[in-house]
Amino acid sequence: MELFDSHAHLEDEKFEQDRTQLIQQIKEAGITRLISAGYSLESSQKAKELAEKYDFIYTTSGISPNDIPQTEEELWIMLQEIKKIAEQNQKVVAIGEIGLDYHWNQDNKERQQLAFIQQIELANELKLPIVIHTREAVMDTIAILKKNEVAQKGVFHCCPLNPELVKEALKLGFYISFAGPVTFKNSKNAHEIIAMVPNEKMLIETDSPYLSPEPLRGKRNDCRNVKYVAQKIAEVKQLPVEEIANITYQNANKIFGLK
Repeated sequence: MELFDSHAHLEDEKFEQDRTQLIQQIKEAGITRLISAGYSLESSQKAKELAEKYDFIYTTSGISPNDIPQTEEELWIMLQEIKKIAEQNQKVVAIGEIGLDYHWNQDNKERQQLAFIQQIELANELKLPIVIHTREAVMDTIAILKKNEVAQKGVFHCCPLNPELVKEALKLGFYISFAGPVTFKNSKNAHEIIAMVPNEKMLIETDSPYLSPEPLRGKRNDCRNVKYVAQKIAEVKQLPVEEIANITYQNANKIFGLK
């Protein structure tokens, strides 16, 4: 069984002490491809270096809504650096994670929206898909995507379990990526959302080191735990977990342009 963790953060400082050993363990556990996603200029650079070092690791480059700077001028400078990282390395397979987050940041909504739109434009220029982070910003996220066409589409990573968001995202041609929260015992709408996403639009991820799935909640997450997400989807879809692994593996290859 081959597994593709479509969104992790192996460049995160929580992996600083044992990263090399862990990456070997991840590979031995059957995670044959993974994406270590950037979310800031620093993390995008670190993730790119990891992808260059390991053949089965790919990466994304972008500025998340929680990492945008204080001024438009600083943002412009950052995005020029993100562009350099993305266009100079074939292991960069998307612009992301980008989007909107009104949970942590309410006072810079306009700057978040500007950063989101400018990075959609960058993705279109580079002919790359986007990886979207959205939290408590469903309506504005969808509105921006409707007004600013994304040529290569992309993924709603760790997609909020909001039926209206998923419905609109699918209409727009995006993929839905499921993470640890679908396994939580108190997770609302998980069964409904998994059931409504067509097999050809599903991805799986860990978002590690965060959001450890059941039965490992509270512990540091890593890519090996993507199997628990696959198992939950298999349970809801009433399919063998091996089939879910294969479907999501092929879907990730398709959206990220991998052979």
